[in-house]
Amino acid sequence: MSRPHGIPLPSARRSSDSNETESAFDDDKQGQPRPREGVRQLTGAERVRTLVESNASVSLTLPGAHDTHELAEFGTGMPAARTVTPDGDVILLVSGESAAARAAAHAQDDDLTAVIEITDVAPVSVPHRIRGRAWLAGWLTPVRGDERAACAALLAERHPVGELLGMSESLDAPYTGRPAWMLLRLEVGEISVDDLWGAEHVEPEDLAEAEPDPMVAYESELLQHLHSAHGDRLGELCGLLGAREADGMTAVPLALDRLGLRVRFTGGAGGSFDARFDFPEPVADICGLRRAMHTLFSAASH
Repeated sequence: MSRPHGIPLPSARRSSDSNETESAFDDDKQGQPRPREGVRQLTGAERVRTLVESNASVSLTLPGAHDTHELAEFGTGMPAARTVTPDGDVILLVSGESAAARAAAHAQDDDLTAVIEITDVAPVSVPHRIRGRAWLAGWLTPVRGDERAACAALLAERHPVGELLGMSESLDAPYTGRPAWMLLRLEVGEISVDDLWGAEHVEPEDLAEAEPDPMVAYESELLQHLHSAHGDRLGELCGLLGAREADGMTAVPLALDRLGLRVRFTGGAGGSFDARFDFPEPVADICGLRRAMHTLFSAASH
């Protein structure tokens, strides 16, 4: 089955130019600081893949569903976990009683269109706390047959949630009614991301080839630790900003990936701004991150 195209992404607003996506975080409208410096960054596909593999909030809508009464009564349900297959499909674990599971149970290859919306919120309190959103649209079907065990194992490897315990055994058990949990597959046809780096479209093939950022599993805890225990050290980073004046402003850690740390400076007369501090080299694990942060703080203290 060819991948679908042209499925509307309901939360993405279009500008007058049909080839340009208007940012949900436009500076003049929302006040969300944007990067002004030419720093290294993850690709759009890497950012979307990282969001899919993160614990960010996710919603699932079914613009292609016909039974709108059932959708209103049950809701589509919040997926308990999700991951990406090597082919670029998104696997979702949903309640068997959800409207998404009910609708997908009767769907064929291209019957049911669906949109996943992921909302990324900073794990620390900061102005303009929503860091970004991603939308993935495509065709939704149940994971069937022998693929269920393989997809359950892939999902359990990435997200060892309790709902997956015993799923492999239940796949071979006699059918006794609606399952407690169902695996769904979204064959992705259109992707859009609007985050701290800007708004762009991502090709599904690029998502399949991208890897999630290695810091995704630790980012929330690390940012909260930096904020609560090392606020003074973060404030010292203003010394690396050159002509940009941040004295007297509060430094809040906003985002972290393998390439660097983003800090939001707030409380100044001119409002808030973001500064991105690149690591000397990309980090692959917590040990590498400790070395990179030590180098960064050492540079700021001299």
